[in-house]
Amino acid sequence: MNVFSEYLAGIDNPLHRDRTEEVLTWIKNKYPNLHTAIKWNQPMFTDHGTFIIGFSVSKKHLAVAPEKVTVAHVEDDIVKAGYDYTEQLIRIPWNGPVDYTLLEKMIEFNIRDKADCSTFWRK
Repeated sequence: MNVFSEYLAGIDNPLHRDRTEEVLTWIKNKYPNLHTAIKWNQPMFTDHGTFIIGFSVSKKHLAVAPEKVTVAHVEDDIVKAGYDYTEQLIRIPWNGPVDYTLLEKMIEFNIRDKADCSTFWRK
């Protein structure tokens, strides 16, 4: 988690910082083979040089960016979780629970779907 230390320290709200650290730690523990990085001032996880999932912090939510194809793949689950979302982004409100099953589904889909991907983003 050292890669994320400076990013986490820059989150002013302690509740937001703790929640973000909780999510990032959960992913690192569940998927130890994923690489951690800060790119575009966002914590993210990669696999063999390809993007798997990224996050950003805003005033009202933790934003999850798994790529457009992945959002479409799990859209029904996003709706069931009650999260607001766009084509590229899922918003987890600070005052609600994190749906770790949904995060797992997105990460595992991206790992499988991008197993042969040789670029950072899908083409």
